[in-house]
Amino acid sequence: MSGINKRKASRREFLKSTGRIAAGSAIMASVSPGIYAAEDNTIKVALVGCGGRGGGAAANALATGSGPVKLVAMADIFEDRLKRCHEALKAAARDPQTSGSADSWVMGFKADQVDVPQEHRFLGFDAYQKAMDCLRPGDVVILTTPVAFRWVHFSHAIKKGINVFMEKPVGVGLMCRHCKARWALYDRIKAGQIGDLLTLRTYRQQGPAGFTGPRQGNISEMLWQIRNYLSFMWASGGLVQDYVAHNVDECCWMKEAWPISAQGSGGRCHRGDNVDQNYDHYDVEYTFADGAKLFLYARNIVGCRYEFASYAQGTKGSAVISTNMHTPAKCRIYKGQDFTKGNLIWAFPQPEPNPYQLEWDELIEAIRNDKPFNEAKRGAEASLVTAMGRRAVHTGQVVTYDEMLNCDEEFARDVDKLTMDSPVPVQAGSDGVYPTPQPGLLKNREY
Repeated sequence: MSGINKRKASRREFLKSTGRIAAGSAIMASVSPGIYAAEDNTIKVALVGCGGRGGGAAANALATGSGPVKLVAMADIFEDRLKRCHEALKAAARDPQTSGSADSWVMGFKADQVDVPQEHRFLGFDAYQKAMDCLRPGDVVILTTPVAFRWVHFSHAIKKGINVFMEKPVGVGLMCRHCKARWALYDRIKAGQIGDLLTLRTYRQQGPAGFTGPRQGNISEMLWQIRNYLSFMWASGGLVQDYVAHNVDECCWMKEAWPISAQGSGGRCHRGDNVDQNYDHYDVEYTFADGAKLFLYARNIVGCRYEFASYAQGTKGSAVISTNMHTPAKCRIYKGQDFTKGNLIWAFPQPEPNPYQLEWDELIEAIRNDKPFNEAKRGAEASLVTAMGRRAVHTGQVVTYDEMLNCDEEFARDVDKLTMDSPVPVQAGSDGVYPTPQPGLLKNREY
């Protein structure tokens, strides 16, 4: 939701306003040329949300090659997470001229770019404000907390004139749009190489994730739910909202349209003692204005068939949009509808540039060159379409784009007012299990 006035603004108003407020942030440097870099030409970065994706995004920011970048502040609710992320970034840093060690990030940046003294490592619900106070107008804040807090942090960044990188699902961290292989495929589809798109299919079928058993230890209910945010609708929109965001976005990109309606089914099968709110499988049928379909298949059950890929099928041929996770995409085009080696007519050359790095290279370059760079509206639209599919499954109804755009259901009202002592937005029942969707019984709300 919008950070301007969450309780009064509808999703429609948010989509209208995101373009304006994000553009205001993204082109701050062009309003005041050179303001981002001061005398030393250094762009300062603050990280708000120090989980794995936050650390990866920070590493990508530091590894951009268009000029000096420094991480100067970090914020999180959990001290152990902040400490672990800071140490990992220091360990991953290496001089590109030497063969340094690194963890999974393996980036080309130096240790002195991680310049976060103890007094710039902030904890608590207001830590985001303190971290952004370490920046100048035109610097960059990375927003990678659970998505429930996105509008709060985004609004504050806009007020301070800070450029924003905010992770999906409600955000612009949809790095597939920066993938060279997918761009080459998109251009070929647009040129008519596989004809009119009739069917798109996307799969994220893998083992359990976002499933949480009963709370253990002395951790508070609030902190426990935030630490396990993918298990709770109020904090994340649920596992499916986070996990299929890229899949939905890349397929709609190839179609050059957002679907107008969705229907689907899902449920909870093998749950054991898990008490979270997630379904473990979702099947969604999206319909576009011209009647074309996008079929989404998501499953998180051990022992089942694994697939993580997207496909497009047209009147003249077919294409692989992505293969086995998000990168490398290994985009390919086939004659006919049979994905066999003999029918292959084009494949993007390997290896592919890393889209996680490319999205940062392009953002930092745009800031340095005073070039407008605004992906907020598209990111919000992709999130809306993903939520539309989730809502169709949870309610057992057909949900249209316009209905979702104007839906007034809120999972976490007044999230900007949360403190350590606040009641959590969702409470467990007497059996210790949190409320889950009841399709057909609850037709106008998700749980």
